Amino acid sequence: MISIRSVSKTFLSPSGEPLRVLQEVSLEIPAGASVAIQGPSGSGKSTLLGLVAGLDQPSSGEVVVNGQVITGLSELALSRFRAKNLGFVFQAYHLLAHFSALQNVVIAAEIAGLAQPEARALEALARVGLAERAEHLPAQLSGGECQRVALARAIVARPPILLCDEPTGSLDPVNADRVFGLLLELQQDLGATLVLVTHDAHLAARMDLHIALERGRVVAGL
Repeated sequence: MISIRSVSKTFLSPSGEPLRVLQEVSLEIPAGASVAIQGPSGSGKSTLLGLVAGLDQPSSGEVVVNGQVITGLSELALSRFRAKNLGFVFQAYHLLAHFSALQNVVIAAEIAGLAQPEARALEALARVGLAERAEHLPAQLSGGECQRVALARAIVARPPILLCDEPTGSLDPVNADRVFGLLLELQQDLGATLVLVTHDAHLAARMDLHIALERGRVVAGL
């Protein structure tokens, strides 16, 4: 489902010096698995997830997602690929502040080219327990509710892959456990591959597989 082949990523530091964030990372993630990516801050976790999502390109190596080599694709091709294959959940939600919960999910449905996008968006909100909050703005929702809207947005097109970057990191323990449980439930329901970046060892222990990064290298996993 996801193949990462000798991937490295280098950025330029503010001083102009090269900063190698990932070093020759190779991984094979099977379809339908739930995978936790762990490691200290700066180990390259979010960078790796961004490369799988096509939000950035590796400095070297190749990324294959759902049978498609995404390395080197144009921005338009990547956008089309993400719309049909990937659901992404961010720690900070990234909801549009002046749009209702429903409108935030409808936009994702329209980008994916779904028929009856509003009906599909309402269905997704119902699945995360927010049908009655569909017309509320993000500012009128709690942090846990905003993250559930983000989940609804991620699953509205029923993607085969869910990518989550610290989706519970800004939530209190009760809401974090609720959102994480819902995420696993949705993953099982969709039959999706779930890749999750987390610092929470308790949550990571509930995943099928584990990858540990340190200084840009895989030090344990799968």
